[in-house]
Amino acid sequence: MSEIDRICSELRLLLERAVKRNLSEGILLSGGLDTSILAAIASKFGSLKAFTIGFEGAPAPDITYASLVSSKLRLKHIIYYFSESELYEGIKETIKILRSFDPMEIRNSVVIYVGLNVAKEHGASTVMTGDGCDELFAGYSFLFNIDRRKLDLELRKLWSTMSFSSILLAKALGLEVKLPFLDPDFKSFAMKINSTYKVRSEMGKIYGKWILRKAFEGILPSEILWRDKTPIECGSGTAILPSLFNYKISDEEFEIKKREYFEKDNVIIRDKEQLFYYEIYRLVIGVPRPTNLGGKLCPYCKSNVAEKATYCRTCGAYPI
Repeated sequence: MSEIDRICSELRLLLERAVKRNLSEGILLSGGLDTSILAAIASKFGSLKAFTIGFEGAPAPDITYASLVSSKLRLKHIIYYFSESELYEGIKETIKILRSFDPMEIRNSVVIYVGLNVAKEHGASTVMTGDGCDELFAGYSFLFNIDRRKLDLELRKLWSTMSFSSILLAKALGLEVKLPFLDPDFKSFAMKINSTYKVRSEMGKIYGKWILRKAFEGILPSEILWRDKTPIECGSGTAILPSLFNYKISDEEFEIKKREYFEKDNVIIRDKEQLFYYEIYRLVIGVPRPTNLGGKLCPYCKSNVAEKATYCRTCGAYPI
């Protein structure tokens, strides 16, 4: 047995055990590699409701891919398109729970909030997600074209700082979220895999999570197996939110409020989408204030950040 075959075999075995320990009534199924693998394993042990979310009227490719997976695995598949009014309510709750007005965070996490809420309405109390896979297996494109030493360094940074909004969002909704990729045994094994097996060329193209894709060849359709990583906002349709808020908020209003919040709150607003989120944040949380005046502060919102942080979790500023 080759080294790659051995790793693939152990990966499948450990992940199957991790899924069994984290079996749930539902799964947030994007049709991407991570959740499709979990669905394929979990479906062997009992019935599973799959929930896929799209923003009404926006391109949402996750629907197509998740439908393909659900059909192959014969899952009960609930597809839910949320309206603009539901979006605004979801944004308000997401900001309140996460205490953030970072546009990218809100754009992605509001979809998770809506999905978890739909799962709850369909009777699920435990929901599985694919969180942690991209961090463990180098799924992000910024990791693709760097040397091995730099890749290992960046992965260790990710492992030391990774956190997932699904945990807080589920808790606020009275649900329990299950993250099989972060099962201690599987996580430990994944961290030890040589990074040259994580980022690798296949069919003339560089892929992250290469070894995981190889491990599930013949189990998932190739369209799923070699699907590029698609951020939640792109797969669900919330990637159109910057354009939506650019349309809804005039240039004049933006400039007036941007100046007002800088003068009143000492907060720098970068764009119209962030302005919309900040006004909600200001209403439900308050003006950002440091809790440790001697610590490192975000230059944009004056919130405390870790000494080595290059990113502000409160406003999304990067680099800082």
